[in-house]
Amino acid sequence: MLSVAKVQRPNAWRYYVRGVAFGDGRRPVGQSLKAAQEEAGLPPGRWRGRGLAGLGLTEGAEVSERQMELVFGQGRHPDADRIEQRLLDDTVDPAAARRATVLGQPIEEIEARNQTPLLALDFTFRPQASLTVLWALGDAHTRRVIERAHERAVAQALRWLEDDVAETRWSSGRGRAKTPALVVAAFRHFDNRDGFPLLHEHCLVLNRVQRRGADGEPRWGALDTTRLYKHVVAAGTLYTLAMTTEVCEGLGLATVPREVTPGLRPVMEIAGVDQVLIDWSSTRRQRIEDALEGLTYTWVQEHGRLPGEKARHGLGWQAAQDTRPEKKTPRPLEQLLARWRASAVLAFGTRMVDGLVDRCRAVGAALRARVDPVVDTALAAVDVAAVVFTVRRNFARRHVLAEARRHLLETLRGRAFARGLDDYIANRALADHGRQTTVPQPGRRAPAADRIFYTADFTEPEPWWIAGTDGNPPRQSSRYERARVASLAVRKAIRAAPALPTQQGDTPAATTSTAAHAVDHPGRDAALTPAQRAAAVHTHQQAAMPDAYLEGRTTDPATWLRTPENLDRLAAITREANARRRAIANGRNPAAAPGPPADRHRQEHEQQRQPGQDQGQGFQP
Repeated sequence: MLSVAKVQRPNAWRYYVRGVAFGDGRRPVGQSLKAAQEEAGLPPGRWRGRGLAGLGLTEGAEVSERQMELVFGQGRHPDADRIEQRLLDDTVDPAAARRATVLGQPIEEIEARNQTPLLALDFTFRPQASLTVLWALGDAHTRRVIERAHERAVAQALRWLEDDVAETRWSSGRGRAKTPALVVAAFRHFDNRDGFPLLHEHCLVLNRVQRRGADGEPRWGALDTTRLYKHVVAAGTLYTLAMTTEVCEGLGLATVPREVTPGLRPVMEIAGVDQVLIDWSSTRRQRIEDALEGLTYTWVQEHGRLPGEKARHGLGWQAAQDTRPEKKTPRPLEQLLARWRASAVLAFGTRMVDGLVDRCRAVGAALRARVDPVVDTALAAVDVAAVVFTVRRNFARRHVLAEARRHLLETLRGRAFARGLDDYIANRALADHGRQTTVPQPGRRAPAADRIFYTADFTEPEPWWIAGTDGNPPRQSSRYERARVASLAVRKAIRAAPALPTQQGDTPAATTSTAAHAVDHPGRDAALTPAQRAAAVHTHQQAAMPDAYLEGRTTDPATWLRTPENLDRLAAITREANARRRAIANGRNPAAAPGPPADRHRQEHEQQRQPGQDQGQGFQP
């Protein structure tokens, strides 16, 4: 999971030096950062990124307080004091000597235009709650595996941002260049403000990067931070996928979906971690829910109706801000581990705490034995395209890539996959199901591939109302719930459509990849004829109600609002959809061709699949 915040005020560096660099605590006045970190047993900050070479820094070097002030407070070289003094010794003008240490445009010039300079972006990486619980209460080996996976996943996400996203811009955006070299100061924390376990890492990405000027000399300029913001979700899904996969492979674990907020995406948690342990570590959630209840009541009184999806997000953010506790006194990790264990044993008993890792491994072994470690890219592309379209209508490649990574995490349940499979699924989803809406303008340069927007030819299911449970009011279905219905309907139609031999004049809508990791049914022809595609699209268009297609997704089917009128309507729609699909298929080939000979791999896979399961989402326990 990844969140991002702006570092704008020139004195914002003080907050990070006094608080973030000190374990999110409050550093005593007059005590140096290094001395305070050593006394509290906290790890120092570390420099990351390829851009360190341009500053004379090395990867993994310790971040000092003075460097923080110079780089993130003044926008200057981390060794500006020595550089400026050397120039002054050479009788260089003081103003020119200081200007020589500035990275890019001076902050004073930006403020003189009555603008607020953006100094850095704070990217905060944190794993799922179950991984944090396993790290806090597990043995030393488990903790080392999780910490190593966290560190590698952060590095992989930052490297992806450098390689595929980072750009610099100048001349009001008329000039652009790729800059695969970020400057990052990383600070690792072990707990939240309540003192409960929360492994996370603050990565301050400097809003300065180097590029080659027209004369070939390196020049410092500003990052295209808007572009970074747009790719935050894709970077966060990459971190979650990479870390979860490495931990599951290293410890023999598996993941299961956990619904946190009704109507929103489920979180893929480690199977075997008890819900009570997750609630124990999530100390703020109950306070947020209590505050949210009051805020929702006030909102209803002011507007005379229940809040929609966007309003619920805003109220949730406000509730989180209102319940944010004060800073704490940081403690060494050894003390925190002992404190967490004592708290958990007191609340749940020694047996539950000591047997946590073994339970997770036992459940993980059972899941891994039943989950095929390969992905059907034809169905994955349909799932990704239908979900992204229903949620966004118009989308770019970054949205599809993020959904492809979620699909892999949900489908493989922590199993390893071939490198580049997420990009392959995203490319196939765009090629097979996307329709470009960005039109190149004559006389202007063609837009880059990641700036092209697409749509699809699916029809979004109509919203429906869901009955409230546990005293909560009814709510309208979310975009994500409608997206799951849409995707499931299309994939069911594709599975149901017979693999007809391609005849003259029929161009396959999709082709089966020959990549070793691509298809889990090598004997099944994944190519769809135009008639099969028409049947799939039509069935998708009829998916207006969820009961027949949702099959126990992230929301309990018992919570759906059921009325006699809706049930009758659903039955009529289903009959009509089936009749039309059969008519189209029969019109395409009246003499139904026999299906392809069944292969042993497919028979074994079908025997493993339980009734009501969906290959696009992987094994459902």
